[in-house]
Amino acid sequence: MTLGDALARAASYLGERGVESPRLDAELLLSKALGLSRIELYMHHDRPLTEPELAAARELVRRRGRREPLAYVLGEWGFRRLTLAVDARVLVPRPETEVVVERCLELLRGREAPAVLDVGTGSGAIALAIADEHPGARVHAVDASEDALAVARENAARAGLDVAFARRDLRDGLDGPGGGFDLVVSNPPYVTAPELAAAQPEVREWEPRAALLDEEQTEAVVRAAREVLAPGGWLVLEVAEARAVSVCTALATLGYALVSTSRDLAGRERVVEGRWEPSTTR
Repeated sequence: MTLGDALARAASYLGERGVESPRLDAELLLSKALGLSRIELYMHHDRPLTEPELAAARELVRRRGRREPLAYVLGEWGFRRLTLAVDARVLVPRPETEVVVERCLELLRGREAPAVLDVGTGSGAIALAIADEHPGARVHAVDASEDALAVARENAARAGLDVAFARRDLRDGLDGPGGGFDLVVSNPPYVTAPELAAAQPEVREWEPRAALLDEEQTEAVVRAAREVLAPGGWLVLEVAEARAVSVCTALATLGYALVSTSRDLAGRERVVEGRWEPSTTR
C-alpha cells in the first residue's frame, strides 16, 4: 500500500465514524506515525509503506476513529508559541483560551516583574504562555488534580520555563505572596450537565469531567481572588458566552471595578475581566 492509498483510506475511515475533519486528521496522524511533515506526505505520495509503518499508522487512526481527541492521539498540541504535552489527564487547550492570555499580557504590559496566579492550570497552558511571553513575570499555578499538575510540570520542563506549581482546591481558598498578586487568571469549568451530555464524544467521553462540569467554580474564583489580589490587581476569567453578563454582575457586586468582556476568535463574549478595588467592596 502506498502512502497516498493509506491517507485516502484513513480519511474515509474517519469520515465514516463522524470525525469532523477526516482528511486533516488523517494527514496529522500519518505525519505522526511516519515522522514526516504534511508537505512530505504529498512529496512521498507514491512510496510503498512498510508493515511496521502501516501498523503504526493504523493504531493512531484506530484511536481517532474511537473519537479519542486528536490531541491525545498525537500526544501534544499547539498553544500560542508553545507545543504542550496533553493526554486524558487534562483538557485539550483551545483557541479561545489564547484570547485569555492576550488579555492578561495586555493588562501586565509595563510591569517588569508582576506576580501572576493561574487557578486550575490543567496542562499549564495559560501559566506557561504568560511566562513565555512576559519573561519577567513571577508565575504561580494551582490545580486540585495531581495528575494535571504532573502534565503541567512536564510542559514547563520541556519549554524551559520557570513556573511554581502547587496543588490547591478552591474550597480551601487561595494563598498569595506578600503584597498580593497583580493578576489572577482562570479558565474554570463552565459546562452544564445538559451541555456535557450533548457534547461531541471527544469531549463527553474522553476529557476529564472534573475540568469541564460547572459546579460554581467561577463564583468561587471570583470570591477567592479578592483575598490574594493586590489593590489594583486584575482578575481575568474565561466563561461560557451565556454567562458573561451574570459573571460581570458578580464581579461588580463583589467590588471589582472596570469590569468588561472581550470577544473570542468567533466573536463571542467569552472573557471577563475586572480590577480589584477593595475600597469599593459592598
